[in-house]
Amino acid sequence: MSHPFEPRALGRHRDGFPPELPADATEIPVVRRIRREVAERLTRATRTHESATGRVMTAAEQQATTRDLITAALDAYAAEEMNAGRPPLRPDAESRVGRAAADMLLGAGGLQPLLNDERVEDIHANGADEVFVRYTDGTRVQVAPIADTDAEMVELIRRLAADAGRAETGGEGAEERRWDRAAPILKLQMPDGSRLHAIMSVTPRPALSIRRHHYLKVTLPDLEQLGTLNPVLREVFAAAVHARLNTLVAGRTGAGKTTLLRALAAQIPAHERIVTIEDTYELALNADRVLHPDVVPMQSREANVEGEGAIDMSELFRSGLRMSPDRVIVGEIRGHEVIPMLNAMSQGNDGSLGTIHASSSAGVFKKLALYAAQAPERLEPATTNLLVSESVHLVVHLGLTADNRRVVTSVREVVDADGLSVASNEIFRPGPDGRAVPAAPPSTALLSLLAGAGFDRRLLDEARTAPGGGWAS
Repeated sequence: MSHPFEPRALGRHRDGFPPELPADATEIPVVRRIRREVAERLTRATRTHESATGRVMTAAEQQATTRDLITAALDAYAAEEMNAGRPPLRPDAESRVGRAAADMLLGAGGLQPLLNDERVEDIHANGADEVFVRYTDGTRVQVAPIADTDAEMVELIRRLAADAGRAETGGEGAEERRWDRAAPILKLQMPDGSRLHAIMSVTPRPALSIRRHHYLKVTLPDLEQLGTLNPVLREVFAAAVHARLNTLVAGRTGAGKTTLLRALAAQIPAHERIVTIEDTYELALNADRVLHPDVVPMQSREANVEGEGAIDMSELFRSGLRMSPDRVIVGEIRGHEVIPMLNAMSQGNDGSLGTIHASSSAGVFKKLALYAAQAPERLEPATTNLLVSESVHLVVHLGLTADNRRVVTSVREVVDADGLSVASNEIFRPGPDGRAVPAAPPSTALLSLLAGAGFDRRLLDEARTAPGGGWAS
């Protein structure tokens, strides 16, 4: 027989569906039958194992048992078909059925083929059968259902939540990951680094959004090759990190803020201690023990069903500062944490990094003022602007070009505060195609700091006179 679990190369799209999905609709009932039979046998097998050994199956044992049961179920199905005078499944069809059943029982079910496709960047499901994906080239396509019913979709997401909770604690003492009417919002990081957000009860049907991260390990030279930045920006950013300039990365959703943040963090010397603060684990700096051996990842937590145990990012920031970090990195600034973050940056925690949603580099200052006004401290705009001028050195903005390429569009140097506004120099501004080109000269103080960290200021002069502002055509 064939080997149902052999990896298969990705092929071309067929009718807008990823090639990993069954090509023949007649295979779907077989997948459901195999999945149902194996699930029943697996339940009996786990109970038998627990009675015989006095312990529950490990994840590895359960996976091996499941695969054995799938193979046995496929053999039984083939024998049944032949005894009935019908042709058995072809080897390629049997392989697809086996893999689909394994995905349902062990992987991410109907999501697994989409997660296996490196071209998929975003997955959105408005119920089990209204599923849309966006590919890395910017195209959007409606694809096959991820589950047979909304109820099955809910169970799939709950299983993913349970797996994520176990993964965060090494399989022991998992964090509670409820998703029901009492806790209708779910946020988590999947094993491959993807960010999942799901909601139910307050929507007509359960809804799901998965944001893929293809560059968990990325450097500034990598982004230069991808066309996100050019050589002069690469050198400016590298020097800014080494000079310990506090930098905020801004942009719309999907602009590449987190990817650039990872690339900036890759410039941090390995001996430095880093604390990351996130709403949902996403940066994964601790995954590279060579590049970042000393990392404390922190994640906010919502209240439990009794309304207790909530820990917001503002509280995490204050706690993180007590961990004696050399750098603090905030995955995304979105509220009350802005005050302790700005205070920390202005009091000597230089070299901090963070991202923020904003439509332009200048718009970052308005967003910071808005968050500060909504915080418990209720800071006035003039006070917030003064705090920003004392704490933030650089603001970098990312955007999308007409052909959906992520690029740096603007870089601002924070100079001072002037009452209701923050004084800044836009040292790189959007060019005709949206990509950042040299604009206002940096201040003498900034150039001195960058030069002290290895930046060759002649690169700016060369970029000013180069075709395209230093970008490759």
